[in-house]
Amino acid sequence: MNDNTPTPSRRLDPQLDPASEPALDPAHDSDEPAFDWMKPAPATRETTAGTDGASVGGEDATARTGGSRNGAATGAAAAPAQPGSRADRKAAEAAAADTAEDSDAGSADATASSGPARGTHFSEPLPTSALQVRPPREDVERRNAEREQAANAKPVLPRILQVLLAVFYPVILLVLAVRAVTSPLFLWVEYHRPGFPGDGYGFNADDRMTYGSYAVDYLSNWSGSRYLGELVNRSGDKLFKDGEVSHMADVKLVILSAFGAGALLALISIAAVIYLRRRTPGGVRRGLFAGSIVTLVIILGLGTLAALGWQQFFTEFHRIFFASGSWTFALEDTLIRLFPGQFWIDAGIVIAALVLLTAIVTLVLTWPTRRRRGLPKAVKKDRKGDTGEAGTEAPTEVGADQPSRM
Repeated sequence: MNDNTPTPSRRLDPQLDPASEPALDPAHDSDEPAFDWMKPAPATRETTAGTDGASVGGEDATARTGGSRNGAATGAAAAPAQPGSRADRKAAEAAAADTAEDSDAGSADATASSGPARGTHFSEPLPTSALQVRPPREDVERRNAEREQAANAKPVLPRILQVLLAVFYPVILLVLAVRAVTSPLFLWVEYHRPGFPGDGYGFNADDRMTYGSYAVDYLSNWSGSRYLGELVNRSGDKLFKDGEVSHMADVKLVILSAFGAGALLALISIAAVIYLRRRTPGGVRRGLFAGSIVTLVIILGLGTLAALGWQQFFTEFHRIFFASGSWTFALEDTLIRLFPGQFWIDAGIVIAALVLLTAIVTLVLTWPTRRRRGLPKAVKKDRKGDTGEAGTEAPTEVGADQPSRM
């Protein structure tokens, strides 16, 4: 800071008396700084030592610099020593804070009422400190019960899919078995097996195979009634009458509807199997196991009814799907000559056998064993080992009793 105040023209400069002030000798000048604030910070926590040192330094400075510098040295001695760097000042503040904490440890209430001291840290309770309060026991038990119930509760969708899989499985097996019977392979086996009744109106096995293949193909293709209505025999007459063609059209509608329903149920079952394999371990096995049991019950029940009265069973079956009077024909009609009563008995036996065999295999493969259920193996006791141990222990007990008897 520069003083730019103009000097009065008549002011006399002070004249120093060389006799009253000793001359400065450069030879006796030490390395000690002229001012206290230029000295390094004291190592101790006592501020009085710094004040004393500052006063002593002020006296030395006064002795060297003379009376003109007496006021500056006195002001420097009165001020506390300041560290030379920022790190030194931080250390000095920390030391002063520790000293204040030690001195105010016995009077915490007075300090709190007068305000926080310099260097102390004000601690405020956290907003979440209320969470440390324990809730009532009833609430804790209720929450634990709800948590356990939620953990033990099973999702609804896997159960629904398992039920659908168990219900669809018998229908799918039945449709597949019907598709296996309505094939040229089954016709060939039937017409060439021993004991199959022949045709009393002139059809041999080759004629039956040819004309029967037309009828079976018509059931699974998308052709109209002309596919059978325009067929002729060797004499040039129509092979199938109009009533026979109309009945075969009704049979075709039932067969295609069954095949379509079976395909749709199969797709839904495949989707259910994929979902259960990913989300519910053992869900597919449980669904197929239940479906196989349902299939066995249905097949055994229908087989029992068919065995007790085949003609009644055959009639009631046709009444369910066809109009009355549209499925009865004479013995000389082509349908009866190609598909006699024995053909339908053999077809029913093959369908039941295929479904029954598939259900049994599924039941065996999905039987809930301990390994499939994920349970530990049961510990088997060795009877021979137990008997041997009992035999070895018996003489010991007898030998132990003998000294007492003696």
